[in-house]
Amino acid sequence: MQISIYPIAIVNNNRKAIEDDNWGSIISTIELAENINESSLKGINEFSHLEIVFYFDKVADDNIQFEARYPRNNKEYPKVGIFAQRGKNRPNKLGVTIVELLEINNKKLIVKGLDAIDGTPIIDIKPVMKEFLPKGEVKQPNWSTSLMERYWNS
Repeated sequence: MQISIYPIAIVNNNRKAIEDDNWGSIISTIELAENINESSLKGINEFSHLEIVFYFDKVADDNIQFEARYPRNNKEYPKVGIFAQRGKNRPNKLGVTIVELLEINNKKLIVKGLDAIDGTPIIDIKPVMKEFLPKGEVKQPNWSTSLMERYWNS
């Protein structure tokens, strides 16, 4: 089976370096590709949040993780598989983040909370609908709470 995916937009922001923390104050512009019509955004302004699927294009193939490892290489955390964490060294190099939609300007979406660096290719954009959010209690291990402590700091 072959899957063909192409970027539909690109991220523009002031975050150039690949870093794990302090994404809280980053404002990004998602600019649609030339071949994507502005009308594809019609109605998106009625949603407060969007789900952004992006491609970790700066991750080298030899950094891809297939076995359990310590998150952020911190041995204080338990070894867990790549599918039990949100690290960038994933087999298909896909990232997914829910962002706040601040503004729309023609083919540009201004968003807050996108943890993707400048130049990152966007694969898809979806509106966040309440019906797709988790029902009931969301649980996670203590190590992940500790790991994310400074992630969204400003």
